[in-house]
Amino acid sequence: QVQLAESGGGLVQAGGSLRLSCAASGRTLSGYGRGWFRQAPGKEREFVAAMRWSGGSTDYADSVKGRFTISRDNAKNTLYLQMNSLKPEDTAVYYCAVLLTNWSTVRNDRSYDYWGQGTQVTVSS
Repeated sequence: QVQLAESGGGLVQAGGSLRLSCAASGRTLSGYGRGWFRQAPGKEREFVAAMRWSGGSTDYADSVKGRFTISRDNAKNTLYLQMNSLKPEDTAVYYCAVLLTNWSTVRNDRSYDYWGQGTQVTVSS
């Protein structure tokens, strides 16, 4: 019953920033995991970042550590991904997802239960 809607993607120059949002509707998901994944043309969907909705636990792919920050606003039921120092290799469709169980498998896209439709991020050279 969970519905997710990503927004905030667009075209940005290398070195620039974007902030993605993922608004959730449906049942309350407090305490469950939320994640961001991305998929570039011709590539497998890859893990980007995740956190527990309640906060306190985060995980980042090595490729984005120090550049991306995952956060949430409980009142707005919204997940964010602040992306700084963007690189052309960050170009992809970005998806948010909800993990209902198995935080230990947070990096595995097959573990997630709900997905948004994605938002395109394009980083120019």
